[in-house]
Amino acid sequence: MAESFESARALILEKVSILPAESIPLVEAGGRILSSALSALCDLPSWDNSAMDGFAVRSQDCGTDQPLRIDGYIPAGASAEGIQVKPGTAVRIMTGAPVPMGCDTIVPVEETQENGDQVFIKGAVQVGDHIRKRGEDVKQGEEVLAAGSILLPAGINILAAFGYSQVAVIRRPRVAILSTGDELVEPGDPLGPGQIINSNAYSLAAAIREVGAEPLLLGIARDDHESLKEKLTAGLKADVLITTAGVSMGDRDLVCEVLQELKVERLFWKIDIKPGRPTAFSFKDGTPVFSLPGNPVSSMVTFEEFVRPALLKMMGHSRLIKPYVKARLKENFSKKPGRVQFLRVRVVDTGEHLLASSSGDQNTGILSTMLRANGIAVLPAERGRFEAGEELSIHLIGELDSPY
Repeated sequence: MAESFESARALILEKVSILPAESIPLVEAGGRILSSALSALCDLPSWDNSAMDGFAVRSQDCGTDQPLRIDGYIPAGASAEGIQVKPGTAVRIMTGAPVPMGCDTIVPVEETQENGDQVFIKGAVQVGDHIRKRGEDVKQGEEVLAAGSILLPAGINILAAFGYSQVAVIRRPRVAILSTGDELVEPGDPLGPGQIINSNAYSLAAAIREVGAEPLLLGIARDDHESLKEKLTAGLKADVLITTAGVSMGDRDLVCEVLQELKVERLFWKIDIKPGRPTAFSFKDGTPVFSLPGNPVSSMVTFEEFVRPALLKMMGHSRLIKPYVKARLKENFSKKPGRVQFLRVRVVDTGEHLLASSSGDQNTGILSTMLRANGIAVLPAERGRFEAGEELSIHLIGELDSPY
């Protein structure tokens, strides 16, 4: 009996586990997932400092017509030790420089007028103006990034500010890809009668890299036990194994049979979806095995809906499923009730709402519909008719067309 769309994905996500951590240089950590929380190693800022180029003053000396005597200079990167703002004086200071003793206000240079060794304060000042206080951003010991955080540029910046040069992140899964079939040849090889190019491996490798994992191409296994057994054995040494073709009802569809010989536990075979019904999921010693259909459209759609969420979980992500958007259907569409159907659509932002139209002939042999599609509408199994104007739930797989 075939699994439902929802139960198949739930079972996959229940079985796969987060991979162990590894320590990598901070400069290489963008987009990776933290394996444990990180805290501030010091106060940020680490000392009271000037937020502006200007003058360090005492606020009570300002607000008069009397100039202040310029008595010292503190550039960025210098120490303020031994420097003090005395009554009736001002100390020239640069942005980021430490605030000297006696100062309670920084006056920006544009609000002053210099005359030799004197400076006139042109406007009113407030105590504390333009002084960044020690620890006002982050206190030492405060958690700055939680376990499971995606390391985005702002996170990289703050970790660098605290002096982190290495971080522990979830290891990227190594994903083996095995194409099967006597009819396949690699791109660039001459095509014989009845042969087709092994395009699936390359689209899957691109999708795997896009999600942040590492693809490992195993090449093509021919439709015989020995070829399959050799390459499947190699693939099971990776963190994840993906096979394409060889899982339907044909006489030479041997993938499931050979996996069984290799003691790989099959958890399901077939899902009530279209396209992609002959999709199998197996498991051995912690390694998930996804056996996807050989049809390129089915292969890409089933990767998007089942493999991608599993890889995201293994890498420590908390959001595993792409957010759904709501878009109005541009034209009527009919299907046979009984299976969830993934409708390839082109979604346009009209400025008032999102509008989705079929990206073309939905036959699974029409590969160009995936090229034109920027969304996959998930049509419920129980329904057969969808009217123009009704809202559909859509996974975006590309950029929206926009009127702007």
